[in-house]
Amino acid sequence: MATACALHILVKTEKQAKELLIQLKKGKDFGTLAKRHSICPSGKKGGDLGEFRRGQMVKPFEDVVFKKDILTVHGPVKTKFGYHLIKTLYRN
Repeated sequence: MATACALHILVKTEKQAKELLIQLKKGKDFGTLAKRHSICPSGKKGGDLGEFRRGQMVKPFEDVVFKKDILTVHGPVKTKFGYHLIKTLYRN
């Protein structure tokens, strides 16, 4: 069974996600921005979701984690929870 580990920042609006993405591209720390802005409880841990298996997250989120480049920030990705910026750390 495929597993992955990812960080994410969850916000309510696409505009806010795009603003955070610009900050990340300028070199801001992902974990610091997650702690300040993410509305997900994982924000307190710098956006760290830990390791999870395929099928545990919503499909649009998993599509990024299991198919896109690792160690690259992807997004904004819209789900029923809001807009995510996602950074996959590894996958097996």
